[in-house]
Amino acid sequence: MPGLIGKKIGMTSVYSAEGKCIPCTVIEAGPCVVTQVKTLESDGYAALQLAFEEKKEKRTTKALDGHFKKANTTPKKKLVEFSNFDKEYALGDAITVDIFADTVYVDVAGVSKGKGFQGVVKRHGFAGVGGATHGQHNRLRAPGSIGAASYPARVFKGMRMAGRMGGDTVKVQNLQVLKVIPENNLLLVKGSLPGSKGSYVIIEK
Repeated sequence: MPGLIGKKIGMTSVYSAEGKCIPCTVIEAGPCVVTQVKTLESDGYAALQLAFEEKKEKRTTKALDGHFKKANTTPKKKLVEFSNFDKEYALGDAITVDIFADTVYVDVAGVSKGKGFQGVVKRHGFAGVGGATHGQHNRLRAPGSIGAASYPARVFKGMRMAGRMGGDTVKVQNLQVLKVIPENNLLLVKGSLPGSKGSYVIIEK
């Protein structure tokens, strides 16, 4: 799907024409530079590799530095492939937030905030075992039985238990585009996005 690489700036709210207060997320979307054009003949599939955000040259490997020089651009931090753009782009072209000018809905993918090792109440919404009376002791947030006995004598795969939470790639689909601000490369979408402020997101049409 065609799209751009962006950075989550933070959340705010805007008022609609009807006077409703709408929560929205501000994304710095592009400009992204085309650093590689993949074709069916050379790569087996058609796609554009886009790069986003400036990076110091001394922090760039020699191989990547040469890759960016081929596209006649400075080193960038984030590289992502997109496909099925409406028009043809050449190496070194810049793609801006203007591609979303007539778009009503977008899909946004990002890495969710890491929560560390969490119990079943926070991770899966369990209610805990029960009250503190009738012999219960320190069981308010316990997982309870996991269902196994002498048969099958094992724990089934996928059992909802305590474990690492967050830090996963999450895609939120059909977010309404509220406003495009080309002069500042900003995109306002309704609702919240995965990730913390300053994290990279991938916006797809």
